[in-house]
Amino acid sequence: MGAPRRLLPKQLLRTSCLAVLCVLFTANNAFANDIDAQEGVASYYSDRFQGALTASGEAFDQQALTAAHPSLPFGSKVLVTRADTGQEVEVLINDRGPFVNGRIIDLSKRAARKLGILRRGTAPVMVTLLN
Repeated sequence: MGAPRRLLPKQLLRTSCLAVLCVLFTANNAFANDIDAQEGVASYYSDRFQGALTASGEAFDQQALTAAHPSLPFGSKVLVTRADTGQEVEVLINDRGPFVNGRIIDLSKRAARKLGILRRGTAPVMVTLLN
């Protein structure tokens, strides 16, 4: 065995950059996975919004499985799971909101019914991005 090999400055720089990129890639993936699921409170739309235009330009339909989210792209599918009962519903994001502090998603009436929150009005949920 010979003496330990010394890296030339170019090799050292290249190796260091590769190590930094690996760390950043791993950290970015971990951060992205955190965004894929959110916990908070869900509510549902009032009947007075039936037929009104959503932020995506579609007419709102209480019987569709749709929802409003503050930032997810229109057309995103999410799984909404009620934290206290485990009930689930898959909805399509087609609007912006909710505009009440502490809430993370506003559901159509049909989606709220599937989660069993019509009487309560709100419920703790986990929102998981499906696509």
